[in-house]
Amino acid sequence: MIEWLGIGHLFELSRTEAIAGFLTPLAIFVAFFLAQLILPGKRVPGYVINAETGAPRNYRLNGLLVYAIALIVWAFELTGIPLDWFYRTSIYSVAGGTVFAILFTIVAVFSQPRGEVKNPLLALWFGRARELSFFNNRIDVKMYLYVVGGAMLALNALSGAAYHYKLFGEDSNPGVFLYAAFFVFYILDYCIFERVQLYTFDLIHERLGFKLLWGCLVVYGWLFILPLWGMAVYPDPGFSPAWKNVWLIGTGALFLFGWGISRGANLQKYSFKRWPDRKFLGLIEPVYIEAGNRKILCSGLWGVSRHFNYMGEGILALSIALVFGYFANPWVWTYFVFIVSMFSWRQHDDDIYCAEKYGPEKWAEYQTRVKYRIIPGIY
Repeated sequence: MIEWLGIGHLFELSRTEAIAGFLTPLAIFVAFFLAQLILPGKRVPGYVINAETGAPRNYRLNGLLVYAIALIVWAFELTGIPLDWFYRTSIYSVAGGTVFAILFTIVAVFSQPRGEVKNPLLALWFGRARELSFFNNRIDVKMYLYVVGGAMLALNALSGAAYHYKLFGEDSNPGVFLYAAFFVFYILDYCIFERVQLYTFDLIHERLGFKLLWGCLVVYGWLFILPLWGMAVYPDPGFSPAWKNVWLIGTGALFLFGWGISRGANLQKYSFKRWPDRKFLGLIEPVYIEAGNRKILCSGLWGVSRHFNYMGEGILALSIALVFGYFANPWVWTYFVFIVSMFSWRQHDDDIYCAEKYGPEKWAEYQTRVKYRIIPGIY
């Protein structure tokens, strides 16, 4: 089965290497915790209101610095870990990361009051507390999760590219390197706009359960590179020079197009939440529906579809499927299928939540004004 899947190379470890791979996520989690704790950061208010003070909750952000240092430590092998280590130990790291995520979840859930979620199994999955921080708010757990997961996504992609180059040298597939570059840029963009994350659904509403902990630490950090598990052992697809340029440039342009939609939509929502009456980019007038003391934005990118940012993520995922040049290989489509499935399901949940938040009548009015869910004119 393993050989049929084409991932036998990920099991070619000695017993000592397998154990080290299993423990690698724990070492990573500790290292990032210490880095975020020790390195300087900027304190900013977020969207969430502190129930005790009535003021916006305070966050300390240093994701960009942590990410830059992580890249340097990896690139120069400052810890003695080979460049391809994260990729070669992927299977064992996912197993270890899952075990540690379970342990973290047990502590995060059962150290908190029972609250709204009474069923212990549901509490483990969804969590109880929405906020958790340490050392006088020097570390917010949710922001820590996203920095660790994001940085490891980039490092795992780079590690896979290093493995690929070691395997093929001059016959390497340039799409593998472009794939790694996509995710390095994607996380760099996240770190630059780290404050925007404070105004997103996850930071505001998600609880700290296995769903979020495992999702950020393992799925985001290790499993998002699933296409590379199968594709790192494929050489250059052998296109003609002209077609190779079309393929690589076209895929890069598609990635930037999807990223632009997603980033633009998120920035517009962020700008609207902070400055409701300010024109986005100095051009787009904010048009909104008043729902009591809340406002539903329905202009600009949020007037095109109700979840236009999800379409951007889907286009970005499509570029990742195409970047390897092996268009019929099932491995290349794993990330695309996951992203499309996740956001299709999530927009359904979002609509239910928003109807409760803004009121069914106001949300129905918004649905009438902005007819399409994700893809304008289609869905």
